[in-house]
Amino acid sequence: MQTSAPALFDSAIIRQASLDAVKKLNPARLIRNPVIFTTEIVSILVTLLAIRAAGAGEPYGFQLGVAAWLWMTVLFATFAEAVAEGRGKARAASLRASRGDTMARWVPNPDDLAIVAPRAAAELKRGDHVLVEAGEIIPSDGEVVQGIASVNESAVTGESAPVIREAGGDRSAVTGGTLVVSDRIVVRITAEAGGTFLDRMIAMVEGASRQKTPNEIALDILLAGMTIIFLIAVVTLVGFASYSGSAPSVVVLAALLVTLIPTTIGGLLSAIGIAGMDRLVRFNVLATSGRAVEAAGDVDVLLLDKTGTITFGNRQAAAFIAAPGVTEAEIAEAAVIASLADTTPEGRSILSFAKEKYGIDAPVMPAGARPVPFTAQTRISGMDMPDGAYRKGAVDSLAASLGQPVPTELAAGIDRIARTGATPLAVARDGRILGAIELKDIVKPGIRERFVELRRMGIRTVMVTGDNRLTAAAIAAEAGVDDFIAEAKPQDKLDYIRKQQNEGRLVAMAGDGTNDAPALAQADVGLAMQTGTQAAREAGNMVDLDSDPTKLIEVVAIGKQLLITRGALTTFSIANDVAKYFAILPAIFVTQYPGLAALNVMGLTSPQSAILSAVIFNALIIVALVPLALRGVGYASLGAAALLRRNLLIYGVGGLLAPFVGIKIIDIILTLIGVA
Repeated sequence: MQTSAPALFDSAIIRQASLDAVKKLNPARLIRNPVIFTTEIVSILVTLLAIRAAGAGEPYGFQLGVAAWLWMTVLFATFAEAVAEGRGKARAASLRASRGDTMARWVPNPDDLAIVAPRAAAELKRGDHVLVEAGEIIPSDGEVVQGIASVNESAVTGESAPVIREAGGDRSAVTGGTLVVSDRIVVRITAEAGGTFLDRMIAMVEGASRQKTPNEIALDILLAGMTIIFLIAVVTLVGFASYSGSAPSVVVLAALLVTLIPTTIGGLLSAIGIAGMDRLVRFNVLATSGRAVEAAGDVDVLLLDKTGTITFGNRQAAAFIAAPGVTEAEIAEAAVIASLADTTPEGRSILSFAKEKYGIDAPVMPAGARPVPFTAQTRISGMDMPDGAYRKGAVDSLAASLGQPVPTELAAGIDRIARTGATPLAVARDGRILGAIELKDIVKPGIRERFVELRRMGIRTVMVTGDNRLTAAAIAAEAGVDDFIAEAKPQDKLDYIRKQQNEGRLVAMAGDGTNDAPALAQADVGLAMQTGTQAAREAGNMVDLDSDPTKLIEVVAIGKQLLITRGALTTFSIANDVAKYFAILPAIFVTQYPGLAALNVMGLTSPQSAILSAVIFNALIIVALVPLALRGVGYASLGAAALLRRNLLIYGVGGLLAPFVGIKIIDIILTLIGVA
């Protein structure tokens, strides 16, 4: 499932965000942002003063201009948040559309399978019956009421080998998103309509509902404290100015206050947090809270399941073991013919392996060839060709069907395969066992390089598997993880995470099965697979719609990017204030203290122009930084010291210089149009 990525400033999003920005002016909502709430109160005050001046026949143009741009400052701040929310809503609509594309075969009467009707998976209700055949995805959680089938339930068990699911007994439960490998079954849906996990995630994204993170709360406190400090400072200027005989107007003091408090980061802070969650959605990952996104940026340890994460979820052919008197090429040719009609990933891997190692191409099936499909009862498949009968399947099943024992030498090789955690399949021609195919988990290409990247980030990788230590050690060495836990039970995963957390580390966990749920719930970042069980999805605080656990690398990078973006824009916002001192303070007191004219390094035209230019710049810089807040500051695997230097050089120096340039340009424009 892929979600479409809306343009940074999609016209539909902008139109809706413009309306939402006005709605967000409600003081009851805005009070959660103390900086912008203070700006709104000041805007109301200056607006009332402008109205009073106009009613008294006094000059009010300056007051009205300041009031207008103060309101623009507030609107631009709420607009930034509305745009971030709008992008999340657009992605949620895309998710809903993608989910609606999944179709199921609804059965009105489970006793009459001749009558079926297509129905979107999202429309299925609890109690509905659906028919699912080989190669089809089970559309929702349910239980088998008719039939027996082999089902790939690696999302539930963590093992790549298919399992048997049949009506009645304790093997009837099936999970939405799992694949029927053979035969067909009738499933009664047990999930409520509209109440699936994905439905709740879509609702969460649409509402941009999230809790503030600890760092964000701390930054809110810092911004509120700075606002109070500047408010006290501005109020004390009234007494100082009165003593000096040059009392500035309330409008001027209001402009000074708004330009000095950190309105830039205050206006963008919420957008940065929402955009962090939105960037996860771009990778088809849904986070239940901004807290999880931020925690990802500080992760120290990453636990990953072996099957489907480090290795391919489906077993692949890795070797051919020949019986006495049979060459490997002969068994490879027989295995290819027996697999001609096998469309499973395992069957396709046999064809690919035989071609790659022995140069054997799959022959075209001649007239009269008849495929023998795999069934859960026989556990055998193959082809009846004009020149003979070819079969492959579970060793014990094939040997029993042929009525002959496995040759002793071959049995030793089969035992060796089984001891390493791989799966042996026997191959026969015309009733004679020729050898066996070794099916094993194959480490994904490029996974080693991804673990190297995580190591550069300072993250320790740990593979978790139920395999024996010998198999686990071999795969861990091949994959390049830092450590592994073999023969792991749910409690082992949980204990390991708690131990790491007690030592002060943040832990991420990727899992998909019910047995992963405790660890996903305990981990600071729990990434559950969409194809996993409902218990796993509800336990985690993130869900990957593509079920690719290695995506945790992108999750970590986005978390770090969120933290870096917030720090960069905070640095920029505070540095901005320094330049504004040179614009407004000389303008307030230059009449009483002419020597302050030396501080007018920008050569601003007049005190009124200086004040109005600073107010306009203060509003426009929020809009200018909205794209950066939504995209995020670029992340690179650098050390903390290097990141700090980059932050100070680009956003510290940039935040210091930008107002000097911007305020001067605005001053020139105001002078040219005769406003100043």
